[in-house]
This record gives sequence, C-alpha cells and structure tokens, in this order.
Amino acid sequence: MNEQPVNPASAIHSSPLDTPLNPTPVDWSNKRLFALFLPLIIEQLLIVMISIVNMVMVSYVGEHAMSGISLVETINFLIITAFNAIATGGSVVISQYLGRKEEKNACGSAKQLVYISLIISLILMVLTLFTRRPMLSIIYGNIAEDVMQSADVYFLFIALSYPFLAIYTAAAAMFRSMGNSKVPMRAVILLNIFNIGANALFIYLLKLGVAGAALSTFIGRVILAVLLIYLLMKDKTRIINLSGIMKIKLDKDMIKRILKIGIPSSLESSMFQIGKILITRIFTIFGTAAIAANAVSATINSIAFMPGSGFGMGLLIVAGQCIGAGDYSAAKRYTKKIMLLSYLTYLFININIFIFMNPIVSIFNLSEEAFKMCVLFLTVHCITSTLFWCPSFVLPNALKAAGDANYVMIVAACTMWLVRVCAAFLLAFTFGLGPVAVYVAMGADFLFRGIFFTKRWLSNKWMEKKVI
Repeated sequence: MNEQPVNPASAIHSSPLDTPLNPTPVDWSNKRLFALFLPLIIEQLLIVMISIVNMVMVSYVGEHAMSGISLVETINFLIITAFNAIATGGSVVISQYLGRKEEKNACGSAKQLVYISLIISLILMVLTLFTRRPMLSIIYGNIAEDVMQSADVYFLFIALSYPFLAIYTAAAAMFRSMGNSKVPMRAVILLNIFNIGANALFIYLLKLGVAGAALSTFIGRVILAVLLIYLLMKDKTRIINLSGIMKIKLDKDMIKRILKIGIPSSLESSMFQIGKILITRIFTIFGTAAIAANAVSATINSIAFMPGSGFGMGLLIVAGQCIGAGDYSAAKRYTKKIMLLSYLTYLFININIFIFMNPIVSIFNLSEEAFKMCVLFLTVHCITSTLFWCPSFVLPNALKAAGDANYVMIVAACTMWLVRVCAAFLLAFTFGLGPVAVYVAMGADFLFRGIFFTKRWLSNKWMEKKVI
C-alpha cells in the first residue's frame, strides 16, 4: 500500500476557512451516489415494513396488545439508538481511513467496532432483562394490566435480541462505509420475508399473540447478525473484512476514535429518546385510544423518516470520505446535493401520506376515537416535518462526519428538552390541546434544531475538528 501524504486537515487550522494544501480527490459520481442511496432508502423502508407488519398482525389480538408493543418500542428505540450511535462512530472512522486510502487501519477500526458493540449490547441486555417491568411502571405509571402484560412479554424477547441487533448494526455500517449498501438491503429483504411467515405461524396458527411477534423479531435478528458477520469473515478480498476477528485484541486508541463520535451521538440520541418517552406519558394519561393512535401515527410517519435516514447514513459516508481525504470543497458540494435529494424525497412521500391518509389508517383496525386522533396527528406531522425535518436530522450527519459530534449533541439535547418537552406539556394541559400537543411541539423542535445545524454548517467551524 502506497504511503499517503500527511493530511493537512488533521492539523489545527488558523481559520475554519483554510483548505488542505494537497487534498486527495474524492469522486462520488451520480451513478455511484445512486448505487449507494437507492439500496439505503429501500433498506430503511423495509425496516419500517417489519414494524408495520408486526403492528397490523398484532392489532387483531386487540388494542391492548398493540398498545403494549408500542410502549416497549418507544423504550426499545432508545436502546437501538445507542447501537446506531456506536455504529456511527465506526462509520466515521472507517470512512475517513478509506478516504485516506488506509485500508489496514479501516479494517482494524471495523474489528474494534464489533468488539465494543458486543460488550455494550450484553450489558444493556442484562440490565433490561432484570428491570423491564419496573422500568415500564416508572416510565408510564399506572397502565391497564392487559397492556402491561403484553408489554412485559414482548420486552423479554426483544431484550434477548440486543447482542444480535448490535452486531448486525455494526456489520451493516461496515458494508455502507465501503459504498456497498446492497448487502444490508438484501439482508433486510430476507428478514421481511421471514418475518411475515414467522408472524403468520406464531400469531395466527400457534396463537402466541404478542409473544409470537416478539419471537419472530428475535429469530430474524439472529439470522441477520450471523449472515453479515459470516460474509465479512469469509471474503478476505473486501476492502473491509473481519479476517482474524476471533483473535480478540482491543485497541484502546482505535476505540477512543470510535467513541469520540459514538459517545456524543449516543448521548444525543439517548436524551432525545428519553424526552420522547417522557412525552409518551401524555398519551397514557389520555387513555388506550390515544396510545393506539400514536402507535399507528408513529408507524406511518416512519415511512417518511426512513428515506431521510437513508440519506443521512449516506451523507455520513460520503462526507466522511471527503473529509478523510482532505477534500472539504467536495464535502460541501455533496452535502448540498444530498440535502436537496432528501428534501424532494420527503416532500413526495408526505404528500402521498396526506392524500391517502384515511385508507392507510384504516388498515390498523382502530376504534373510531383512535382513528380520528391518528388522522389529526398525521396531519400536523406531515406539514411540520416536510418543512423542517431534513436540516434537523440529515444535515447533522455531515457535521458528525467531520468530528463535530459534540455540537450536534448539545443542540439536540437543548431543543429536545427546552422546546419539545416543555411545549408538549404546556400545550397539552395548560392550554388544553390534549395529545395533539405532542405533534405540535415536535414540529417546533424540528424548526429550532434545523436553524442551529444550518448555521453551524455555514460557519465552517466543523472544518477545525479532527477524528483520525
């Protein structure tokens, strides 16, 4: 492997507007971007479909079952974001090394990502298994016993799947960092096919109800983790491979680089999800219909979120490689292009959700009260998220790719707690808006978050950061 010139981007610049003297050119052609983003978007949509299939199939067991799963998934998403945050740290480090053409270091960071993901997931699994029912009681207060029972059973199986989910998340991040998003997409297609069949078997034929939905999710995550790790270990010709991973050797410096992005990202996501969980208590106060309406609304909204999430993942990789190579002008150029694409995609999806809202909501077998609430929630969300979501959740990935994760964390925490949480409770109870206040406050959070991230990107202060 040829030695690369020292990257001036790794030095402390006298001004954020300074550019590297000898950047390594990074070329992401339209064809290459398309090959990266299309599978990413499809994969994210398919992940949502898994959730929708679970919700639809379980809805025939009763609203108590659907509500129980919804409460667990809100907490579960907090755990998932921790895995995603660590994978984000790994993606940034791997992408920057690939941008520098340092494949050996990229492979080394990939192995460390697997080790740290597994360790963290095992700790979270054990904690969750022993505290899941008290956790539900503390967070949601007094909820109906049938809802609590459904949540408790579902939580048990989901907690057992955490190590496999963490390993899959790390492995998928490695494929994407190579620009190969097709493998994770195909794996999720396989998972969807399995999930539908397993749900039909466990829920309808074996009458396992909520336990059936949880069991199919558990088995599916095991399959995904084993499959992707096997592919990365088997093919030693890949730029990123896990050859020799069984000879465990922790590299403290590499782990620090990963956690330098992963910890702020995890704290950001965790505080965000804790705020969401706290706000979810508003729905429990207004009854099972409100819980069910929010569960369905959140599931449908995630259809719009997922393509944006795909663009965010891709932006992390593209910008990371550009910054690793010292090509800041390319990082700016591709960020603008990806932001435009994400806006257009989000607009198209939300328009269709708005037009076909009633028939879509009808699929979920809601009561009349829950149906009306759900339509109101979706209407507010379609308007606010179309305007403000992309700069709030896609753009910060470019900042993280540069190592500016601390700024993203601080802004996200402040807007979540000072805007969304405070506004939700004030509007719901003081001003009497009821549960729809959560969605109004959410839109305000998107607005302020987007303003701060856009200002940061335009200031070029992210160019002063260093990861490797």
